[in-house]
Amino acid sequence: MIAQSLDNQWVTAELTKEMIARGKSLQEVGSVRDKEVRAEYFRSLINTRQVVANRVFFYNNAAVSCDLLEGGAARRAHQKLLAQEALVPYLLTERDPAEPPRPGVDYDTRAFAAWQETLEGMPAGERVKCVRFSWEDQENREATRSALFNAFAARVQALTAKDIPLLASQVGVAERRYEAFAERIGEVVRRSNELSIRGEFVTRNVLYEEFVTVPGVPVSEGRYDRAKPFAAEIKQLLDLIYNVNLADALGMYPLTPAGSLRRVALQEWRDVRTTAGGTVTDPEQLLRFLQRQAFSTVQDRLALTPSAVDALALEDICSLRQSEPWNAYVSAFDELTADPAAFQERVGPVFERYVRLNSEIVRLAESRGDRRARASKWLPVIEVVVTVGGAVFTAVTGDESWSVAGSLGGVSAKYGGSVQLVLRNRLEGRREQKFAREMAAVRFDSSREWERFHGMVRKLPGYREEGGSPPVTGSATVQDDIPEY
Repeated sequence: MIAQSLDNQWVTAELTKEMIARGKSLQEVGSVRDKEVRAEYFRSLINTRQVVANRVFFYNNAAVSCDLLEGGAARRAHQKLLAQEALVPYLLTERDPAEPPRPGVDYDTRAFAAWQETLEGMPAGERVKCVRFSWEDQENREATRSALFNAFAARVQALTAKDIPLLASQVGVAERRYEAFAERIGEVVRRSNELSIRGEFVTRNVLYEEFVTVPGVPVSEGRYDRAKPFAAEIKQLLDLIYNVNLADALGMYPLTPAGSLRRVALQEWRDVRTTAGGTVTDPEQLLRFLQRQAFSTVQDRLALTPSAVDALALEDICSLRQSEPWNAYVSAFDELTADPAAFQERVGPVFERYVRLNSEIVRLAESRGDRRARASKWLPVIEVVVTVGGAVFTAVTGDESWSVAGSLGGVSAKYGGSVQLVLRNRLEGRREQKFAREMAAVRFDSSREWERFHGMVRKLPGYREEGGSPPVTGSATVQDDIPEY
């Protein structure tokens, strides 16, 4: 999995708009943002077997580097996660994860020194697994151009071919501003085309400088310009494209944090990707994901959950991943995604083991006498989110209630999307432990299948429907001609 939250420009859509309105930089919102990033970092390590991250994020992201700088048990926990391949650095062109960045690359020198010390201090017999497109330099250079830079440019240049009103609604643009948004997207695409025609790389930083950030201020400072039309919305789109690119190139799944634009906004109806159990094409099978019987296992349950995941220590996460409850939990989800058609039978074990996992997190915190990791009452909710084209259907159960709601936007002539499973606390805090993963891709090849599915959903008891489409928010050293990605 690729954790988007570790991107050094990642900010929730809500915080991005606040930063622009108040003229604040990433550093000036650091106290808020760092907690969000830390929570997503831990959540990704809890909910997935392996997290791949661009090498630069290990020392340029405070949510990760703080453990390296602290040293002691925190650094040792990080070393264990590297040795166990739970954390895997992605290398752009370097051959060694400890290789110094090239001159002129902006990075935290103190954190990088701690990163080097962490690697040098790995116990004998422990090794760090890294991933790169190829260990043959020329082949790697060509693959990097094709899979990252060319793919990024292609996705940017395809934005004007999207359903623009649907795209606008998904990034939160008011209907009265759709036309202005379309014109601004056209400017982004034209700029990208100009760079490509001249043989220059189309990078996120270059587009940031023109359409997102304050002139004359380094992009890394993260100061977004409210004088630039739709800066927040364009940032969301560029960040989404940037992060799904690496995931696609490595054949992995991007973990999209809460409050960030989801991949469905890219309208890739004919290019649905998933690491789950295939693609659902049968309307009746898709309906079964939303039916009430699937959730009977969660009624009348009450447990404890950590009130804020980032209040834990990295040592807790490392210990948790060695525990029987964690292994049972991820195995249950693997079985579910291997056969999504058996959802009704297999969602129960996932939920049961999730309950045990949360109890284990609380037990770990209490056994260490860590008062930071408070436990709170947990009112369990299972949520299934089915996205088809511009429509989103959500089934929620818990607290002896059940409901299905649909929000219809400008549904495309081609109907692609996904099925996502969410396990959470009905009273959850923003940084509380929760589970959210895609189980399967969805694709309908005709309007007849879409209309059949929609008709069946509308007959579900208590179904309610809303009009409009809601917002879909739910470096490395380089060689010669390859810039920083």
